[in-house]
Amino acid sequence: MAPHDLPFYLAPGSGTDTLMVVMGVFLIGTVLWVGTLYWKLHSLPERMAHKSQKLQFEFVAVLGLISLFTHMHIFWIAGLLLALIDIPDFGTPLRSIADSVEKIADATPGEEGQPAQPGSASAATDKPDTTRPKEHSHA
Repeated sequence: MAPHDLPFYLAPGSGTDTLMVVMGVFLIGTVLWVGTLYWKLHSLPERMAHKSQKLQFEFVAVLGLISLFTHMHIFWIAGLLLALIDIPDFGTPLRSIADSVEKIADATPGEEGQPAQPGSASAATDKPDTTRPKEHSHA
């Protein structure tokens, strides 16, 4: 007793609900798309720090994981700020200074290959200086 031309959104008598199948596929696709968007947004600070070769990359990655597992967004914001800030490299200049000081300390007068002080040439060849041992720093 049903009419012959039913609207497309009503299930026919055969039992296949086309609208429900289409909406199920749409729902699964939307959930996957939103999940992918969430993961991309969540890993944004880590990707930013990795692209610019930041020194604090590991710290940003740990903050991202902490924010993921604790659901505390302040860790994500801190990671984003750290990824944006360029911390200056103090290690390279200090290492260069330490190397230069070590070279200066190794270049004591009177050693072979180094000119001795004027007026003490005979004293340097007669008696070697054994009172003070040579120190090396390996900083």
